Amino acid sequence: MDRPVDSLIESILESYRSLGGINHLEGPNLPSQQSVARIVEELESLIFPGFRAEENLDLAVMRYAIGEKVVAVSRSLDAEVEKSLRYTCRIQKDCGRDHDCRGEAQEIVQDFLSRIPEIRRRVSLDVEAANRGDPAARSQEEVILSYPGVEAIMVHRLAHALWKKGVAMIPRMMSEAIHGKTGIDIHPGAEIGDWFFIDHGTGVVIGETTVIGANVKLYQGVTLGALSVKKELANSKRHPTIEDDVTIYAGATILGGSTVIGKGSVIGGNVWLVESVPPNSRIYHQPSQVRGDRR
Repeated sequence: MDRPVDSLIESILESYRSLGGINHLEGPNLPSQQSVARIVEELESLIFPGFRAEENLDLAVMRYAIGEKVVAVSRSLDAEVEKSLRYTCRIQKDCGRDHDCRGEAQEIVQDFLSRIPEIRRRVSLDVEAANRGDPAARSQEEVILSYPGVEAIMVHRLAHALWKKGVAMIPRMMSEAIHGKTGIDIHPGAEIGDWFFIDHGTGVVIGETTVIGANVKLYQGVTLGALSVKKELANSKRHPTIEDDVTIYAGATILGGSTVIGKGSVIGGNVWLVESVPPNSRIYHQPSQVRGDRR
């Protein structure tokens, strides 16, 4: 081997040894990004059959088609959740499990898949909220096929169900897969009520401990974030609470775990808030008046 190339390889290998940052060479691998992305696509097709792929659906064979899809998703997700559980055991060292990670993974996945009908119900309400809330929407079918906010909240509701089961990494990977596609960043830990609509969507950020009520509408560029906190406070509530029937317009930033936006409020575009507002408030940004040169 050419000496410069040999030296380069040794240098790279040494960085692996000293810095880490590689998947595990011994024991099971970490969850696969490619596999999780495929699982997200398969789950989307379970939520809205026929909308995510060109497939002919026949009621006579629907049971078999859905059964085949459920089995495929279950097998793929079993494997990835098992990797996640084994990773958790490695980093906790004494995690208290009986080391039957495969059996536990299968139980988690079975419980998760049993929630698909309820997730479908909630996503259907989100679709209706978008269709009702956007004058440009022509039909619910158009909303399902073309609204990034609807796809982002659909994947969030799926990821959130796994997050609540304590599955490491996979919910975040699901959220990041749809973040890259839509520009909408929703942490899987966020609690979001029914009838949720994100219009346009690009640049929306919803933090981990955000709580959002029912019938809330956000526009593009909204941030529901945290004030700067120390790492040891990571498990505290760091993000705001948005009560029912609130509308938040483009570019608004609302920060802090104790910040509550009262029911029925309207937050205008580009508003910056770090304190609570009472129900039925109207908060608007008032920029300084700019005067032109009169010469």
